[in-house]
Amino acid sequence: MGKGELTRQRIIEEAAPIFNQRGFAGCSMQDVLDATGLEKGGVYRHFESKEELAAEAFRYAWARVAKARREGQDAIPGAVEKLKYSVRRFAETPGVFPGGCPLMNTAIDADDGNPLLRSLVCVAMKEWKARLVSIVEDGIAEGEIRGEVRARRIANTIIATLEGALMISRLEGNRSAVEDARESLEVMLAGIAAAG
Repeated sequence: MGKGELTRQRIIEEAAPIFNQRGFAGCSMQDVLDATGLEKGGVYRHFESKEELAAEAFRYAWARVAKARREGQDAIPGAVEKLKYSVRRFAETPGVFPGGCPLMNTAIDADDGNPLLRSLVCVAMKEWKARLVSIVEDGIAEGEIRGEVRARRIANTIIATLEGALMISRLEGNRSAVEDARESLEVMLAGIAAAG
């Protein structure tokens, strides 16, 4: 990686927490300049606009969070156990990124005013949902999960429950809602298993 690419990556890494904590509107380019120690031209040499930098910052933040949440999942045998592991990883892995979940933060921030960020969040959500759907469908195909279970419904329930619980936990300043969500989802997941 050349010097220019290293600088570009450093800008993304230092801007990502600011965008994640303050949102697109709340993060000024001066905040980015202060964090990086660069002059305006040094940042704009690598990014055409604040929107482009925010998009790259989201991609970076989400990639880090998604990787942390998936770590070790492939080694878990069985679909139900993989799903339970995913839920536990979400609930038990400390926040890997300042400001909380970049998916939720950016979705809320970009919902009404930033089509580029909104589209990136939609792609990230579809990828997460597709991963969960694939695990459920594999479980159905292997006879481990009951055939009448709807994979999309399970994926939506897991994501909505975890992200909603995360929001409540952040507002309340404790992990109770996330722990409650984990326990409830584990009960639900045990209930989709095919009778042995």
